[in-house]
Amino acid sequence: MTRKILHHFNKSQFRQDLIQWYEQNKRDLPWRETADPYKIWVSEIMLQQTKVDTVIPYFDNFMEYFPTIYDLAAANEQEVLKIWEGLGYYSRARNLYTAAKDVVENYGGKIPEDRDKIGKLKGVGPYTRGAILSIAFNQPEPAVDGNVLRVLSRVLLIQDNISEQKVKNKFEHIVKELISKEDPSSFNQGLMEIGALICTPKKPACLLCPLQRHCKAFQKGVAESLPVKLKKQKQKEKAYYVLIIQDKNGEIAIQQRPSNGLLANMWQFPMVSKENTVIDQLLENDYGLQIHLTKKLGTVKHTFSHLIWHLHIYEAFVANAEDLEVHFHLVPKQQLQSYPFSVSHLNVMELI
Repeated sequence: MTRKILHHFNKSQFRQDLIQWYEQNKRDLPWRETADPYKIWVSEIMLQQTKVDTVIPYFDNFMEYFPTIYDLAAANEQEVLKIWEGLGYYSRARNLYTAAKDVVENYGGKIPEDRDKIGKLKGVGPYTRGAILSIAFNQPEPAVDGNVLRVLSRVLLIQDNISEQKVKNKFEHIVKELISKEDPSSFNQGLMEIGALICTPKKPACLLCPLQRHCKAFQKGVAESLPVKLKKQKQKEKAYYVLIIQDKNGEIAIQQRPSNGLLANMWQFPMVSKENTVIDQLLENDYGLQIHLTKKLGTVKHTFSHLIWHLHIYEAFVANAEDLEVHFHLVPKQQLQSYPFSVSHLNVMELI
């Protein structure tokens, strides 16, 4: 199938045009100033589902706190989550931390260059593996992300649904055939850069594209209709009461989320599903407490990839103040900043 797609395709000229454009037009990014596999790895994890401009300050700050893999492995998870705070998709940070400890303990702090070994590290999937091996170790490994899927769907006029894993596997085989053996780093980064700057999802700059003469979608005038991607399932929506509860000393109740699942180990203000009833300002809840709502402070909407939260923030008090210490962690207001909160609850914090 790959041979048929690439039949009569000028692979060598494609590589030359792509790499030449990349060398002349690549953005000046902090992780491109180094050959350190650790820094390249961190950048690739941060860039997953996150824009470059958002990542840059987080990357710089992360490197100040954890300049080497040994520093990261020696930290504790709460420190790592705090530095990651606001970047989202916190499982990335937890997986990176776990994998760093694995590398220090089992590989002497040296990120393995073997594709099977690096692929077994926590949080390192096919794309991240290919990116690290090609960029840090100059190995001709495919690194197929959304940008690459879009660019090659258009260049090769592939109309398969890119949401399907078998189609992503197909593109990996295509990249293996196309990739430069001499400069795989520039080849992979060039494809990603073309997708980010030129071959964008909407209104691609086809007239400026260095791959224009290779692009079958451009020739047929159908670039904007590709890639084919079936619509995701509609996001579920859930509503919660978020409770701002203070004890007699003015300390605020917070709680840590479970160690697995959504926002694992992050901190938050107490949440109660809005499916629970309120009678005379008394909120039904799973804590077994008499929680009285007193004043609504506002609402926060937060969107995850699969879920939308509607947070209704209330000041509240508990009838028996001693119960607070049993169910929650009490923190002076000025110390809230020392705990890692998710973006949704950072937005709640702004209201108080």
